[in-house]
Amino acid sequence: MDLSEEYNHDEEPEAAPGYRTYEVYQRERVGETTNLIKPRQLISNEYLEDPYPLLEILRENYPCYRDWLNNRFWITRYDDVTSVFTDDRNFETRPKSWHNLMKSDSVSLWQEKEIQQEYENLVDNHITDVVDEVLTSFDKKEINLATEFCTQVPLRLFGKVIGIPDEDVEQFMALYWQSRLVDGWNPSHKQRGIAAMQGMETMVGEVCLARRLKPQNDLITSILQTANLNRDVTAQDVILTFLDIDQGTLIGGLSSLWFNLMTNPSEMKKVLDDRRMLKFAWLETLRFSPPVLSAERFAKYEIERFGRLIPQGGLLMCSAAAANRDPRQFNEPNKFVIGRKDLCQREPRGQYRADGLPSGIAFSLGKPSIHPAVPKERARSMYAIVRDCAVVASELLLNSYPDLKLQKGTNPKLTALNLGDIHTCWDLNVEL
Repeated sequence: MDLSEEYNHDEEPEAAPGYRTYEVYQRERVGETTNLIKPRQLISNEYLEDPYPLLEILRENYPCYRDWLNNRFWITRYDDVTSVFTDDRNFETRPKSWHNLMKSDSVSLWQEKEIQQEYENLVDNHITDVVDEVLTSFDKKEINLATEFCTQVPLRLFGKVIGIPDEDVEQFMALYWQSRLVDGWNPSHKQRGIAAMQGMETMVGEVCLARRLKPQNDLITSILQTANLNRDVTAQDVILTFLDIDQGTLIGGLSSLWFNLMTNPSEMKKVLDDRRMLKFAWLETLRFSPPVLSAERFAKYEIERFGRLIPQGGLLMCSAAAANRDPRQFNEPNKFVIGRKDLCQREPRGQYRADGLPSGIAFSLGKPSIHPAVPKERARSMYAIVRDCAVVASELLLNSYPDLKLQKGTNPKLTALNLGDIHTCWDLNVEL
């Protein structure tokens, strides 16, 4: 048989499964409707207060969810999230200068080894004194542990380490906190964040000028002295360096740690019986209730992943909250269990997690590295520094107030104040 007679050259072969390639991310295929969830739910008060039920629906039914309303893809399974977060060949994280509308030539100097080592030394030298200062300020028997301890310790420590004068620390803390709004979607909040960034720039600029004339033992002096630039360091360079030294995980993680302990008496008993368990309580807190819920990654090129064609520049929301409760990775993932056996393991990619050996994802503490959390010839990882601060602060709190307990009639909960903000406990009223 002449095959040419059987083929009609006027008819194009039917494409399978029926859509042209560039339409894959523009239409839903038959049988792929997302009727179990609507995009508006992901920007609702329901998500702010408790994102985990919604994220579970995504993870178990739509692991690469096309969010049309917010023009992004949600990645929710542990292996998928870590693969995107470590793949710098095809994905990128936009610099903080882009998010914060800074000058294009502004750079963070955090990657300088000397600055990392100086930060490590300053934190180790100041953490105990700062915690003692906060504890001695308690003048009543009932306090909001979240705002009066878990927030105060990290921000006061940060102000002391970087070199903000004592009389300006309160103002700096307020500006730093408001500056986080610049990365949000709410226009009014964004304007407040921009104004706070400008206020920080003015304050830091004045401190930089003073340190050039009279160096001190602080991080600003170290940045000015070790900067590897072909120009003078600007206040924006210094601020970008500060922004890379994440405070959100310590603030939110410390509050979530104490929320988890106070609301789980059996796990609290483990800590009271053996203070060494505080470290494992911190590790489990970052897995069970990460304060930074997600990280943004952008596709460098048009790329096919997870059964989708992701366009160049496409935004992928990598969800730590969903991945850290992936039942494919953790046993009983929705339970807070100190010392769980499935938390520590090496990543299959041959890298240490940025947070050391534990496999719970903590985005804001850095990317996976070939270096362990406590290397021999360089500063400890950001994860290790933050972990040690949280453990020291918590141990000193317990030493001062071993009978700490929730106020009667209170019902604390984890929540975020704004979309994209820290998800933690803001009202943790306790009796000392």
